[in-house]
Formats: sequence, structure tokens, C-alpha cells
Amino acid sequence: MDTKIKNSHKFSILTALFITVTQTLLLGVFLFSFSHVEASFLLFWFLCSFMLTYLILHLRLETYVFNSIKNIYRDLTLLDAASFNTSPITTDMESLSKEIDTYAKNKKLELEALKIREEYRKEFIGNVSHELKTPLFTVQGYISTLIDGAADDPKIRDKYLKRADKGVDRLIYIVKDLDMITKLEVGDANLTLETFNIIESITNVFDLLEIKAEKKNISLLLDTNYPVPILVTADRQRIQQVLTNLVVNSIKYGHQNGTTEISVENLNSDKLIVRVTDNGEGVESSHLTRLFERFYRVDKSGSREEGGSGLGLSIVKHIIEAHEEKIYVESKFGIGSEFSFTLQKQNE
Repeated sequence: MDTKIKNSHKFSILTALFITVTQTLLLGVFLFSFSHVEASFLLFWFLCSFMLTYLILHLRLETYVFNSIKNIYRDLTLLDAASFNTSPITTDMESLSKEIDTYAKNKKLELEALKIREEYRKEFIGNVSHELKTPLFTVQGYISTLIDGAADDPKIRDKYLKRADKGVDRLIYIVKDLDMITKLEVGDANLTLETFNIIESITNVFDLLEIKAEKKNISLLLDTNYPVPILVTADRQRIQQVLTNLVVNSIKYGHQNGTTEISVENLNSDKLIVRVTDNGEGVESSHLTRLFERFYRVDKSGSREEGGSGLGLSIVKHIIEAHEEKIYVESKFGIGSEFSFTLQKQNE
């Protein structure tokens, strides 16, 4: 038992003492009125009455407080009734107040987190609906026009079919990317770790996107010549997708005659960092914290004209986190952006 007597014990002792003194005085006066009263008898009566009164009061107080607090917790659903066990609970009001306050704060935080998740869910559903609705209505419009007679004109027919095909491609991009993000979020990434040359993967990405970059006359560059292979341990296909998404994003928001440069640097003895830097539009600081959210777009109109699913950066983040690595972004509006991520170096 703690050296400091609990408030419940103080209450029981003082109440029992008050009742016992009152009873003893009344008994002494009553007996003195009829016969001689011995002090030893009154002392014995006092001790017995005090102990009995104290035990009854304290047990009743413990039971009352225990049941009352348990019922309050259950009825208000503020606390989990399972947190009470068969061991005696504290009847110290200060301790109970602190405990209730702690639980209330925790529940408040949980409710706030749930509200944030609910808002995010509503926003996400709205974004999905909008992203799917746009290409669907586009495809529907072109097909309906062709059915209504435009198919008789070969030029219009070919033009509308090509546009409808682009709309279907956009739908495919969105569905595939959503499926990938879902798998990554539930831990079903199925990473195939292997050792490979990261410079070779970068070169492959440059080759794949060369034509896309040439349309805006954007140069795809390595910061320097890498004569020796730089080996990393990761999922080659997933990391190449990360590089592809970052370079595509860089081209999409890059200026005419701009550059996109990739560098690979040692971070420490076990990690290296890959940087993708451009001199494009850049991003305002207010948008940086949300860049990796699904369907989040800095430019609500222009980015849709460039195509894509709107999920590229979100996929990048999930792939890097599935590797238990970090991704960073730095950007200055009007100057350019730099996306960087870490990778595990090959253990020699």
C-alpha cells in the first residue's frame, strides 16, 4: 500500500471515527444515567464499534464507487469496460479524474483521426468519380455522334474513333494504377528483390521517353558519366516504374527547351540517393505536402490535357515505401523541382 493514504481510506476513517465517537458518547450517557460505567468497557466498545463501522463503510464505498464508475464508463462508452478486471480499482477521486481525462483525450484524438479519414474518403471517392466520369462521357459522346450518322463521313469517323480510343486508354490507365495502389496499400506489393545496375535502368527510361521529351525539346541527362556500374538491391521493374513516373512528370511540367537531369549519389555506407531534377514550372510550397496524394493536381486543368491517370506520384510513394525507403521533394515555383529517393546499395 502506498505511504500516502488514499482519499477513500481517509473518508472511511474519519466517518467511522465520527460515528463511533457519537455512539460511544450516547452509550456512556445512557449507561451513566442508570449505573456505574467503567472506562475499560467504553474503550472496548469504542474499538469494536470503530473497526466494524470502518469495515462496513470502506467495503460499501469501494463497491459503490467501483460499480458506479463501471456503469458510467459502459453507458457513456467513453472507456472500454474490459479495462476493468477483478483486481480492486482505485477509489481515489484524483486518480480517477486523471484516468478519465487520459481516456477522454485519447478518444478525442481517435474521433479527430476518424473525421480526417472520412473527409479523405469523401474527397477520394469524389476524385475517382470525376476522373472516371470525364473519359467515360468523352467516349460516350464520340460513339453517340458516330451512331447518329457521323460514321458515314470517313474523316469524322476516323477522327472520333481515335479520340474515343484515347479516352479508353485513359480509363485503362486509371483502373490499372488504382489496382496497383490498392495492392501496395494492403501489403500485396510482391516485390522481387534483385541486384542490378541503377544507371542501366535510368538509361532504359531515357530511351523509352526520348520521343515524348523531344516533343517539348527537353533534354534527358545524367549529371555525369558513370563508367562503373552502381549496384542496388530492389525490385528492378518497380524502380524503373518509379523513374518513369518521375521523368514523365518532369516532362509534363517542364518548359520548352528545358532539361531533366538524374544523379546518383552515396548517402551513407548502406544507402544511395537518386535525384530527378528539372528546371520546369516548379511547385508552390502550399502544394508540396499533398503532391503524393491520389488524384491531387497542382494544375487542375492543364495536367488533364497532358493525359495520365493522376496517380503517378502516389504510385511512386507507395513503391518506395514498400521498399522501406524514403522519398523527398523540393521545389521552387518558377525555377524547378527535385524528387529524390533512397535505395539499398548492394552489400559486398
